This record gives sequence, C-alpha cells and structure tokens, in this order.
Amino acid sequence: MAAEPVNVNEFQELARQALPKMYYDFFAGGAEDQHTLRENVEAFSRITFQPRILVDVSKIDMSTTILGYKISSPIMIAPTSLQKLAHPEGEIATARAAAACNTIMVLSFMATCTVEEVASSCNAVRFLQLYVFKRRDISAQVVQKAERYGFKAIVLTVDTPRLGRREADIKNRMVSPQLKNFEGLLTTDVSNDKGSSLEALASEIYDASLSWKDIEWLRSITNLPILIKGVLTCEDAIKAVEVGVSGIIVSNHGARQLDYVPATISALEEVVRAVGGRVPVLLDGGIRRGTDVFKALALGAQAVLVGRPVIYGLAAKGEHGVRRVLEMLKDELEITMALSGCSSVKDISRRHVRTERDRLQSML
Repeated sequence: MAAEPVNVNEFQELARQALPKMYYDFFAGGAEDQHTLRENVEAFSRITFQPRILVDVSKIDMSTTILGYKISSPIMIAPTSLQKLAHPEGEIATARAAAACNTIMVLSFMATCTVEEVASSCNAVRFLQLYVFKRRDISAQVVQKAERYGFKAIVLTVDTPRLGRREADIKNRMVSPQLKNFEGLLTTDVSNDKGSSLEALASEIYDASLSWKDIEWLRSITNLPILIKGVLTCEDAIKAVEVGVSGIIVSNHGARQLDYVPATISALEEVVRAVGGRVPVLLDGGIRRGTDVFKALALGAQAVLVGRPVIYGLAAKGEHGVRRVLEMLKDELEITMALSGCSSVKDISRRHVRTERDRLQSML
C-alpha cells in the first residue's frame, strides 16, 4: 500500500495518477508559458522568517473572523470549477470537508453541483463566486438563489473579461460538462473543433463589458456583501474601496489568465497598504505550506484561499483528501506560529518576515 502523504505537495502526484490527463492538465495548468504559475509558488520561497524566542506558545489560537464569521484558521477554500471532473461527489465532498474543518468554502459559479445540493449537503458558512454573463438575468438568478439558500457573501471575479490562453486545454481539446446551475437557462454544451470548448464557452457567455459601474448593478440584485477577486495593483484596490466593496481578494486566477503578472504574494503588500485597513484583504495563489499562510498573514492578509491543493486532495481521496489538505496546512501553520513566537494570529506581524525588497533596502 502506498504511504499516506505527509504534505500537500504529495497530493498533487496522487491526483496526477488518479485523473485522466485532460482533467489533470485542466486543474494543474496555467496560461501560456506558465511563468506566473511557477512564480506564484516560488515567490514564497524568497521570503524568510525572523522568529522571536522565549515567548509562551503553550497554547496557539489560529482562529480568525472573516466578515463577522469565525473560522478555525485563516485558511479558506478558493472557488474552483468543475469539481466532479476530480471526483464523482464534486463540490459536495469539498463542502463537507470545509464544514468539518470549520472554514468557509467559496463555491464556484461554474460548479458541477447545484447551489441547492451544496447548501443542503451540510451546515456551514459559504460564499458564492460570481461571473457576470452577457445574459445578466442568468447571473442574477443564481445570485438570488444563493442568497435564498443561505450563502453569506458574493465573490465577484473581475479578471476574466475573456478566458486566458491555457495551452494544455487547447492541445487536449478540453470538453466542458453541462453545468448544473444553468440547466434550463443556458446550454453550456459548446463544441470547438480547434481546441478548448471551455474557451469557446467563455467567449460566448462572459460579459467583456463588465466595469466598475456594474458593482452598483450587483448591489441592486442582492443584499449580500460583495468581495472582489482579481486585484493586483494599489490603484484598483483604492478604486474597490471607493465603490464600497466589503473585501478584496488579491488573486491572479491561479495564474490561468494573464501570464507574467506578479505572483500574488509579491503584489499583496502594495494592496494592503492602499486599503489601509478599511476592508479585509485576502490572498489566493501558490499556497502549498503552512509557512506560506504565515507569510501572507505577516504581509497583511486576513486569510488565504486554497485552490489547487483542495482539488488534488479531492481527486486523490475525496472528502477525506480535502480534509487532510486543510488539516496539513493548519498543522504546519500552528508549528510555524509556535516557532516564530506567535500564540495567536493577531501576533503575526510584518516584523516576523523579511522580503526581497527588505534585503535590497538594507543594502542601500
């Protein structure tokens, strides 16, 4: 029998063995040269720790609060589409794992399970990720349904006027399954003889005219707080606060959209400074270790969202795999906090890490 994985990275290899190549490539791949895909992970390795010693760390409190909801640790589940391609139970298995770990799952708008199925699968705080379609009535209907079924916030993805160029999907001629949330509203069965049917679908349904003024439209159809996901610059962070969003997610879409944008951990501090504590800032992209979570918190994130590792856990071992991924990250965060001299997440500060920029400044 194969040994149990001891860290999150080992789940990736198990997922590769478990999945058909087309599906593994879909989940694992990034845009074009995949420079940002590598950089999302590698940029964390260039940040080092400055641990404090002789602090009482006999008790460690990892809990935190996001939009007023208490979660067991600052590790949430990022929205990832088409989870039934990873495991037959899809988003339901992920939702149950999130509930068991007492954290927040963001359900993808492009999920393979319905809002109702996920809502009734278990009791937990959940957010819905949203794409705005050319047919806005469809986006509005799904948002309103999520609100009726007890979802607590809307996460508007803003970096996808068009789908990024994902060459593995083009080569594999990636096929999109019918998306359950749109049954009877829209066919998601689009064929593309030249490449990825996902790309063909996106260009047919995504609204490339979406702009800042549409936050007002979104407000008019829901009472839920709105977070925007896909912010990488201080200008956009300031604008987001001005239009009244409830939170910002620093994200480059898992490096699946525009290649050669910065790693999210490299863009985080600029956004945090621009926001100045007015709304919570979260981060996704490249989280593979508890040390990564600590680094993001030290640079000002209130929590992180984890995408691919959750999918790898799901593909390898279903609900149990997702739980193990979350538990591993949490266990590693706990030991990182203890060894850095932080007994609660509130104690994690900018002084606990040293970035490349800090090193350059010290040389001047």
